[in-house]
Amino acid sequence: MSPKTPGDRLVAVGVVVKPHGVRGELCVDSQAQSPSLFEDIGRVFLRRGRSPAKAYSVLGARPHQGRLLLTLEGVDGRDAAEALRGFELAVAAADLPDPEGDDIYLHELEGLSVLAEDGSRIGTLTGFLLAGGQETWVIRHASGREILLPADPQFVQDIDLDNRTARVTPPEGLLDLYLGDPT
Repeated sequence: MSPKTPGDRLVAVGVVVKPHGVRGELCVDSQAQSPSLFEDIGRVFLRRGRSPAKAYSVLGARPHQGRLLLTLEGVDGRDAAEALRGFELAVAAADLPDPEGDDIYLHELEGLSVLAEDGSRIGTLTGFLLAGGQETWVIRHASGREILLPADPQFVQDIDLDNRTARVTPPEGLLDLYLGDPT
């Protein structure tokens, strides 16, 4: 199994934390909002670093103590599951269901030009940090410096996917903190 087309993008949705039990179940820190996503899609990809991703058919997925337990075809036994510890869990972007309402997948935001309220360019959205239930945007400024912006509605005013822009109002002093003179 491979993505639908050679150029199909893989989207990271979690990481294998450890094996669970003796039958090959994987304990995963998942960013997906529902375990049913994996059964609905029917396949996932596992990769480590820059190595090529390997496709697996999903046999089962269920929540367990704040994590996801995932059963994959070909991962039989604890040793096979242990060998996958630390692997990134990904899905093909084309396999994802259409978002509901005004929801947007994070991978759709990557590469957006981030603009201040006055229209001046702050930088490019290059990634995300998800910690403590808070989504934080990683923005690369033209100087090469990195800016971390909490993706809170009070700071993110507008997202325009058609024009590939996001308009933000950073908290007072945030840009000075990251872009001020380092001396």
